[in-house]
Amino acid sequence: MISAGSNSVTHAVIGDEEHGQRLDNFLIRCCKGVPKSHIYRILRSGEVRVNSRRVDATYRLCVGDKLRIPPIRVAERPKNEVDEAAKQRVDLPILYEDEAMLVIDKPEGIAVHGGSGVSFGVIEALRRQRPEARFLELAHRLDRETSGILLVGKKRLALTALHDMFREHGAGADKRYLVLVKGRWMNTTQHVKLPLHKYLTEGGERRVSVNPEGKAAHTVFRLLARWPEMSLLEAQLKTGRTHQIRVHLAHLGFPILGDEKYGDFALNRELKRTGLKRMALHAWRMALRHPLTGAPLECVAPLPESIASYIAAVDTQKTREFTADNLEQILGKRL
Repeated sequence: MISAGSNSVTHAVIGDEEHGQRLDNFLIRCCKGVPKSHIYRILRSGEVRVNSRRVDATYRLCVGDKLRIPPIRVAERPKNEVDEAAKQRVDLPILYEDEAMLVIDKPEGIAVHGGSGVSFGVIEALRRQRPEARFLELAHRLDRETSGILLVGKKRLALTALHDMFREHGAGADKRYLVLVKGRWMNTTQHVKLPLHKYLTEGGERRVSVNPEGKAAHTVFRLLARWPEMSLLEAQLKTGRTHQIRVHLAHLGFPILGDEKYGDFALNRELKRTGLKRMALHAWRMALRHPLTGAPLECVAPLPESIASYIAAVDTQKTREFTADNLEQILGKRL
């Protein structure tokens, strides 16, 4: 493993775990704390050599490749930031683990990785928690505000297989979310096929909107329970676009409770006063084939108490208008 901040040239030999990885991604992972802009600068300048030759950032590493990395100096992280990072690592429940992968029940409010103003995320916490691990990489992403199932590859071959699986969308992995929305959702099952387009606001924030020129996006929504002013849905992703569930629901007039990007902002303020202090979106179930063995694998992350308790409170105050047959199976005895 390369250590960032070295005052001398570092030499490394590529092994089986790094085989097939892009050079830029390899350096970003190994040179922790080094800005991406600096990584790309030393690549463009030719200071990084592979087998004594200059190569492009997109070069795919091979077993036995010999790397030369120039001295890299990074500012030392403030102690309070390091302490905060250490605290975060203890709150990552493991749902499943073997030699190829692990499955985490990610808490809401924690980014999956550092960047864009976030110094520390789930993957950095895992690496700090497991310093002996040679390879830990995210297989996919969840929004910071979303809780639930998150897959991490422990082997390059497993990670590549998971990436291929997720690119197949519905045919590769069955991803399902639980979501609370504003309003009375009526259809028991509804397929939503609305193209999504990514853009930046004037302030530089990433946003997504329904746009005919966007990329195809398909979500299947199933009604689990309905009250006079709120509905509980299961959302099944058939594609994996950024903010897909959030934007599809907002566009249809059923914003997710607590969504600070696409939701009902006045309602969100009221919800915080009445007990819901987060976005009510949770990745609760994923069914897939094991990336190495092909054996069927199902992971379930129970609905967090922060959402379940709010549902229970509403259920005692409002008349439930609809109950799906599998509601108790999903929520247990919470209602």
